[in-house]
Amino acid sequence: MQLELLAPAKNKEIGIAAINCGADALYIAGPSFGAREAAGNSMDEIAELVSYAHRFGAGVYMTVNTILYENELAEAENLIRKAYEIGCDAIIAQDLGILEMDIPPIRLFASTQTDIRTKEKAQWLESLGFERLILERELSIEQIRDIAKHTDADIETFVHGALCVCYSGQCYLSQKLAGRSANRGSCIQACRSRYDLVDSTGNVLLKDRELLSLKDFNASSRIHDLIMAGVSSFKIEGRLKSISYVKNTVRFYRSLLDDFIDTHKGYSRASWGKTEGGFTPDPDKTFNRGYTTLFLDGVRGKWNSEGSSGSRGEFIGKITTSSTYGSETAIRYNGKGSKTLANGDGVCIINAKGNVTGTRVNRCEKDRIYLNGVFNIENGSLLYRNMNIKFEKELENNPPSRTIHAEVKMKNEGGEYVFEAIADNGFEAEVKLTEIEEIKCTELAKDQKRAEESIKRQIEKKSSIFSFSFSGYPDENIPFIPIAGINKIRRTLADRLNKKVCVYYSEMRQERMEKFGENGKKNRKPINGTYLKGAEISYLNNISNSLSEKLYRKNGAENIRMAYEIEEKNDAELMRTKYCIRYQLGICRKNISDRKLESVIKGDLFLRNNGNLLKLVFDCRNCEMIIKG
Repeated sequence: MQLELLAPAKNKEIGIAAINCGADALYIAGPSFGAREAAGNSMDEIAELVSYAHRFGAGVYMTVNTILYENELAEAENLIRKAYEIGCDAIIAQDLGILEMDIPPIRLFASTQTDIRTKEKAQWLESLGFERLILERELSIEQIRDIAKHTDADIETFVHGALCVCYSGQCYLSQKLAGRSANRGSCIQACRSRYDLVDSTGNVLLKDRELLSLKDFNASSRIHDLIMAGVSSFKIEGRLKSISYVKNTVRFYRSLLDDFIDTHKGYSRASWGKTEGGFTPDPDKTFNRGYTTLFLDGVRGKWNSEGSSGSRGEFIGKITTSSTYGSETAIRYNGKGSKTLANGDGVCIINAKGNVTGTRVNRCEKDRIYLNGVFNIENGSLLYRNMNIKFEKELENNPPSRTIHAEVKMKNEGGEYVFEAIADNGFEAEVKLTEIEEIKCTELAKDQKRAEESIKRQIEKKSSIFSFSFSGYPDENIPFIPIAGINKIRRTLADRLNKKVCVYYSEMRQERMEKFGENGKKNRKPINGTYLKGAEISYLNNISNSLSEKLYRKNGAENIRMAYEIEEKNDAELMRTKYCIRYQLGICRKNISDRKLESVIKGDLFLRNNGNLLKLVFDCRNCEMIIKG
């Protein structure tokens, strides 16, 4: 079984860095229809990224994961055709209308925005032609196992990064508040805003708190369990994240997957090459809001980011004293050892009430730290470092090296000397001495030992992405080969191995064309005709064009409501979440620990922000919270 580490790419530069740090595949937005509006890329840049990734056998998946309006269908279809033409390996899609388009036989992945939470939904999407299912992040290991058991499609899950508080594809809060649809890539991230928690009488229970902001996901401790549950692709969130974040996180998860593969038979990497050397990764040292494994164990936890929707970073210590000096604030803290601060570090300070102060370190002295700005900092406040200047420089200046190993032998075939290379990706290439212009003759070397050492030394240098090892000479004496000639042999071997990659992808595309036909619909599994039978097709299905409506009707649906963005509905569910504010505050109706707070609540609970009042409804039977306008 191949295991894939899937990394985000905001742009070509970050994508190349992710490949170099060990990613097996990338997901990237094209010029339009990506679920991160600010992360678009030209097709020319994606083509260059595809060319680079394919050298290592790594995939590039283009996101077309927004819902589409009627006037966008032709443009979206054309974009998918262009993605296929430049060699993209798959399309990540949300809008099911894509399945009704005349598109080439490119692989289709069902985005997490398609809201896959059950085996029935998974089976239906697979029957429509999706070859990979990207599951919701709120699922437990057992729920993931159940879905994987009942489908033949690849299973992909997120393992790291920011968490939406709402089920993916089911959030309409941004559309309600600002007319900017999360399903169209324009989310205003209302879940990171600050709210008052009030009851029906207007009584303020909590004031100005980030009540919907979750910690970041970190499933690094559960990689083994996810693999055993049937996951084959491990996705890092972050198409808006910096290059240092992507480098650090990819390198970290690469080491975890490699450790698993090295100790378990039957598992392999989904791409070629080995990543070695460079910086030592540490996910605590780049952007994070604190970490959680969310619902992986099937148990609810305290998931709120508690005071900071921005980066909290690594915990340094508790502040013991503070005082102001001109335009600076001097602090002392109880941290020690490797977690001492340095000039230029970014810090995050959180007091007992959850209030956050963020700034930079101006200078460090033996007994105190001077912060940029004047702040009233309470003793006992928690000190975090959310930008480690030394680590950032290490990420930039000490990158790992990714190479594909190839073994080279020298043979004598009927009087013709041949150098043969066999790479770890299975490709082979050879060079005959008579092909190399730098070698004028093939007289036997006078000093055989010295000639052998020269060949081995020059062959075992890196060329292109290949690291060569030399393993054997012919039994008889060898000719004298000048250093320039040996170097040309090595470079020629690398060039021919690279060309084999182009042939490989061309043959793969031809095989897929023969199997699935020009429009990708040949030999599909029979459609699961029972999934939609009797189901109410509400705005939650995000039907926003005639093609998606047509697909639902072909699958047995009759009473169809259009997407919330098309027909806004009064009293609609704007969010349904596994996260629950009552549980977070200790006033879960099933287990109230803070009876004092519960006793002052009158009627319903609401979130209030900038004149907007959002009603909280608690579906205790399903352990879910609902937000309504």
